[in-house]
Amino acid sequence: MRISTAGLALMLMAIHAGAAQEPLALVRSIDLPRVEGRIDHLAFDAATQRLYIAALGNNTVEVLDSSAAVHLKSLLGFRQPQGIAVIPDYRSVAVANGQGDGLQRISADDYRPGPATRVGDDADNVRYDPSAKRVYVGFGSGALAAIDATTGKVVGTIQLAGHPESFQLERAGSRAFVNVPDAHQVAVVDRSTMKISATWPVTTAGANFPMALDEANHRVFLGCRRPARVLVFDTTSGKETASFEIVGDTDDLFYDASRKRLYVTGGEGYIDVVQDEGANRFVRTAHVSTAPGARTSLFVADQSRLYLAVPHRGNQKAEIRVFEAR
Repeated sequence: MRISTAGLALMLMAIHAGAAQEPLALVRSIDLPRVEGRIDHLAFDAATQRLYIAALGNNTVEVLDSSAAVHLKSLLGFRQPQGIAVIPDYRSVAVANGQGDGLQRISADDYRPGPATRVGDDADNVRYDPSAKRVYVGFGSGALAAIDATTGKVVGTIQLAGHPESFQLERAGSRAFVNVPDAHQVAVVDRSTMKISATWPVTTAGANFPMALDEANHRVFLGCRRPARVLVFDTTSGKETASFEIVGDTDDLFYDASRKRLYVTGGEGYIDVVQDEGANRFVRTAHVSTAPGARTSLFVADQSRLYLAVPHRGNQKAEIRVFEAR
């Protein structure tokens, strides 16, 4: 079949328009040389444009230059690094170890070791509160510690009903919302008193590991694995207001406030893009194929980019895939 010049032009325009409408597009990949095993969480330093990756199975922290798209360094001396957070006020990076001393600090300028804070085994997710100059880390069979970012000393600990997974900190308030999957709940912690102010039962799905906070609209999103769903909770009432299906084996999800979207990454090998249409209605607009085991990620809102960690499996190489939100 012969296609006219005008017809070909229309086809190309249609293809271009379709590509332009993709909500998430792969723009580059950055190799992680000699990285083996599971890759856990990521952190971004806006001052240097460096990306830090907790390579749990490799016992290293990998450092990338996101601007030049190159691997800079592989940092040794960690034991099952899991959570990671940049502390810009002190030009350091906090790394939570699954084994060993708990929380380690390294310089964000020259990578030199800083103070270590012993909190207990299985130190996991880490968050930094710039207003209070505190680092928070979940650890052990059920605890959340507050650490003074200046001294590295523990200034408060609260016991939880099970091991904490992802947690989020309010910016305009003093609450922390903590996923406690073994207890089938979200624990609401008052950071000023380090006491539990409420617990919200999670009953319609289980294994609530990742979490995202939409503070402006008083919502928290829980990523669940059994079954694979996101549950939406109202942070004022503590009640579930909506839920929807997602990719399996999720370990990270993020709310893109400017585009009113959720990005959900799952080890099943996909990224789900879910549009928030208001009135508790959510529609999946893309189901982007990735790689088996690629379940951890980081969305950097200022860059409009999602960084996805891909582990080495057979012919599948370890790398960071960079997606652009459109």
